[in-house]
Amino acid sequence: MSEPSLYAGAALRRLRRREGLTQASMAQRLSISPSYLNLIERNQRPVTARVVLELVDQFDYDPRSLQESSAIGGVDGLARRLGDDRFADLGIDRAEVTEFLAAAPQAAAAFARLFDERGKAAAQTRPFEEEVWRAIERWRNHFADLDEAAENLADELRLARADIGAALTDHLRERHDLAIRYLPRAVLPEANRRLDLHARQVQLSEMLSPAARNIEMAKQVAELEQRELIADIADGASFDHREGRDAFARYLRAYYARALVMPYGRFLRACEATAYEPQVLARRFATDVGEVARRFTTLQRVGQRGLPFFVGRIDGSVQLFERLLGASGTSLLDRRPGCPRLGLERRPEWHSQAIMMESGALGPEHWLVAHIAAPPYADEPRTDVLLLGLEAKFADATAIGRGVSLKEDDATPIGPGCRTCRRIECPARSLRGPIQTAVA
Repeated sequence: MSEPSLYAGAALRRLRRREGLTQASMAQRLSISPSYLNLIERNQRPVTARVVLELVDQFDYDPRSLQESSAIGGVDGLARRLGDDRFADLGIDRAEVTEFLAAAPQAAAAFARLFDERGKAAAQTRPFEEEVWRAIERWRNHFADLDEAAENLADELRLARADIGAALTDHLRERHDLAIRYLPRAVLPEANRRLDLHARQVQLSEMLSPAARNIEMAKQVAELEQRELIADIADGASFDHREGRDAFARYLRAYYARALVMPYGRFLRACEATAYEPQVLARRFATDVGEVARRFTTLQRVGQRGLPFFVGRIDGSVQLFERLLGASGTSLLDRRPGCPRLGLERRPEWHSQAIMMESGALGPEHWLVAHIAAPPYADEPRTDVLLLGLEAKFADATAIGRGVSLKEDDATPIGPGCRTCRRIECPARSLRGPIQTAVA
């Protein structure tokens, strides 16, 4: 996928006014035409690399200032704040959010600051899991340093040609003098893995699935070899709860584990060769479809990007307890997906459908989503559903999109849940919402 264009008209306009220049005089110093500068300032043209270099040379300008919106998470971050239930009746769509951020980035930053400060007052009542999700989303679920470290070790271990479990077992023994031992659940009643330094053992529950055993061994490698890097990333995030920081660090260890089992370059090539077929990739990399789906959401390396998937996991009471948005920009998982027309069920095979979110929803409206029964990790009873999706315009060449019409007219219209849905005359409605406005 191509790199996103940089639109920074407001920043250039402020610089020009600060310097007391007309558009013609500034355009001359930037070696561009006045009409082209006018288009840049109106965000009708992106700022090119050549213009950035001229800004640095002519005005000693810090190019990071052009991305002033990054501090609030760009359009996605602002859209998420404006997607709060308190603004639901305003019908703010993504186009308005983009226009607001482009035309008045400092005003948008002021709104975000006030919104966040108000949120801190309620921090004690907000689940720390929400903090962890937001920390992951600030990075768009791509941690380049962890990916690079994992890929280097995978190359060293020659995981492409070896049994992953055997290679990780040998690595732990040879580098850390640790043996793998499998113990009954009665001995490890509340854990899947334990490090016993006295016995020089990594102890794993015998109830773990083969795929989970590989991930747990890779997590142990992360704890032993990437402790400082993971701590630096976790300490750089801001949490209101200590539990949030610790949960984020655990997530980063799991991220490294997936990156080790599914090294970036080889995994992306396999995705493109198999049309992102979860089952095939799971077999090829000795893991399960859940871990493959999570890995899909991380493929955002500069110059080597994959498709922008998102993943959610929903339990038997339709509560959302895992959310990885990646670079998708979806608002489908801003709250639990409560629309009955999604038809979320525990199915043994992927079930795909094209959906159309209600007009005015933040983010793109046309999506392809697929769901399946979440694969077991150990011996715990599972009732949850794994949800995988991406914007419909990217879905034509994917395995989960086969046999599904991606025409907008054929998509299933859905809403955020019956109580707040604005669709009228919906045959699946179970509750009459307060807003009964016809939407597309």
